[in-house]
Amino acid sequence: MADVKLQEKYAELALRTGVNLQKGQALMINSSIEGVEFTRIVVRKAYELGAKTVLINWQDDEISLLKYQNESEEVLTDVPQWQVDKYMSFAKDGGALLSIRSTNPDLLKDVDPKKVAAASKASAEAMKEFRQYTMNDRIAWSIISIPTGDWSQKIFPGLEAEEAKEKLWEQIFKIVRVDQDDPIKAWDEHNQTLKNAHAILNEKKYKALIFKAPGTDITFGLPEGHIWKGGGAYTTDGLHFNPNMPTEEVFTVPHKYEVNGVVSNTKPLVYNGNTIDNFSLTFKDGKVVDFTAEQGYETLKNLLETDEGAKRLGELALVPDASPISQSGLIFYNTLYDENASCHVALGKA
Repeated sequence: MADVKLQEKYAELALRTGVNLQKGQALMINSSIEGVEFTRIVVRKAYELGAKTVLINWQDDEISLLKYQNESEEVLTDVPQWQVDKYMSFAKDGGALLSIRSTNPDLLKDVDPKKVAAASKASAEAMKEFRQYTMNDRIAWSIISIPTGDWSQKIFPGLEAEEAKEKLWEQIFKIVRVDQDDPIKAWDEHNQTLKNAHAILNEKKYKALIFKAPGTDITFGLPEGHIWKGGGAYTTDGLHFNPNMPTEEVFTVPHKYEVNGVVSNTKPLVYNGNTIDNFSLTFKDGKVVDFTAEQGYETLKNLLETDEGAKRLGELALVPDASPISQSGLIFYNTLYDENASCHVALGKA
């Protein structure tokens, strides 16, 4: 079993540095039932820090899979209003949201990608107002990850589930700096490093960035007045928090019409329970005009057809090779981790 003391340090880090939980504030947690033991540690720590209440939204991969296998698309795309109201009531009350992710990269590999895409699009539309609270930093929110047997064995396929989980816990503790004497201080220093980096980039005011690598030759025009960001953020009430743990990137938004060339992946992309790999995107005047994928073609196709904005870039990020995720030499099959291993782009809303 993973070191309980390190799990407690991780929980405290997520609460104090992640969402920066305040005394008297409500906390909502999204978590998998497979992570119940760690989630209990988080809940206990939250009350110790003065949370007025902790609300849990439990998720179960097997039940999610059963729903996709047995429910019609019409049912899957009908998002009950009470679910939306629950989140909106919480957001308007000024609560903090912590998502504890437990990835299963292959969960929906045998489900019709169109069905998954339709359900995802319906959920996004129904939760649009709530997402404004998170994406515009009107509330503090943070995403962390913990191991599951399926995810761990995807990374360490030669090991039994429990041994693989132990190894993944070790990697997570290292990557999110929990193994250091004072993780909170380590994160303060890390955030300052990222702040210094984007300050330099903002001063440079580059007009474009060019990426060249095997399978990649692309120019990203940068709009006048673009701003580089990275690390922690501030709520509209001035509360500092860290949306993603880990994070190793500084990022900006490229010019809507000045992205031209081809970009190819170096790590798999896990999207909606499916893996997309060995893929490329061709851009002309800022828009995807062609794409290829040896694995997950239909999933990528559905992603690009989500709406008009899905064919354009909302983020261009720079990540140093010194990133602990890059230095681990592992493929995590988890976007939060793999995107922080190398420079990357993201489709969709900026």
